[in-house]
Amino acid sequence: MAACALRRGLLSTVTKYNRKHSHRLLVTAADSSGGWDVFRRRLQCRVCGLTALHGSLLHPQQQRRGMSSRNRPEGKILETVGVFEAVKQHGKYETGQLFLHSVFGYRGIVLFPWHARLYDRDVTPPMSDSKPEPPGAHGSKEVKGKTHTYYQVLIDTRDCPHISQRSQTEAVTFLANHDDSRALYAIPGLDYVSHEDILPYHSTEQIPIQHELFERFLVYNPSKTPPFTPRDTLKAWQEKNHPWLELSDVHRETTENIRVTVIPFYMGMREAQNSHVYWWRYCIRLENMGSEVVQLRERHWRIFSLSGTLETVRGRGVVGREPVLSKEQPAFQYSSHVSLQAPSGHMWGTFRIERTDGSHFDVRIPPFSLESNKDDKAPPAGYTF
Repeated sequence: MAACALRRGLLSTVTKYNRKHSHRLLVTAADSSGGWDVFRRRLQCRVCGLTALHGSLLHPQQQRRGMSSRNRPEGKILETVGVFEAVKQHGKYETGQLFLHSVFGYRGIVLFPWHARLYDRDVTPPMSDSKPEPPGAHGSKEVKGKTHTYYQVLIDTRDCPHISQRSQTEAVTFLANHDDSRALYAIPGLDYVSHEDILPYHSTEQIPIQHELFERFLVYNPSKTPPFTPRDTLKAWQEKNHPWLELSDVHRETTENIRVTVIPFYMGMREAQNSHVYWWRYCIRLENMGSEVVQLRERHWRIFSLSGTLETVRGRGVVGREPVLSKEQPAFQYSSHVSLQAPSGHMWGTFRIERTDGSHFDVRIPPFSLESNKDDKAPPAGYTF
């Protein structure tokens, strides 16, 4: 699948036609030569024949807008993978719901929902209902957390290679119960997805998603809607690993049309040299909400620990990359880790963004708390999956 955005026009088209039209979800398969590193996706209405393009991003040497199926590149074959359903404006999607990610374009399936507190700094709340900023953080705006639905999902492994340049999907990482204090384990192919990122569809396939955990977690049941129900394995895995899987706080802020979303997760505590070291992972998405092409050049972090230390971190890019954010490929997502010698702290900072004319501006990273779980928890179980 193409790692690209489904623009708002397409989303409104899907919503408008969903009630009386049935949209087949068509995707292309890669050619055998491997020369095409980007995929195309189409929505075609069975009733009116309307075809909407999703991710019309082609190989850089052959990029053309509005290419129809009659003149599509050689070796690209459209195949039906499902039928779009109406987007839920209210309520939540259930375990087993198939979906297309509206930003990164991958196919996935919902494992279970989380209710998170979304601190959106683009919204100004009443001061009485606000949350104070950490010491030394930029600005004076206070933000109220509102409940928002996110989902733990499985990603189709066939799509992972084609989104790798746009998204480091949020694998579940944790400190394992092992003598090696540096041991870090991960379960790949999992992500945390916001409710508005989900474009639901259904399929007649009994195994529509390819992932090694699919058949361990879900079973096909045609009498249910959606027809994939959780196995006891999934229920037990969620219950045992709840402290390490649960998404609790999400932080969001937009600067000059660049929106930054941060999701922190507590990972656990280690003892090192007669002291305690607390670990967190955090997932960050940058999204270009405008039409101007920009590139991330530098990062500047400030990390405050309850122990009283304030650390400054500067560097080129993020995770070794300097991603370009354009109208066609507006988003980049990555994960990283941080440790403190205190049970809590805060992080905030800026990303230095470069325009095509060479000018720069700083995008604010919203301040977010690093809070350890109050109760002592055993390290996650089931990582042998």
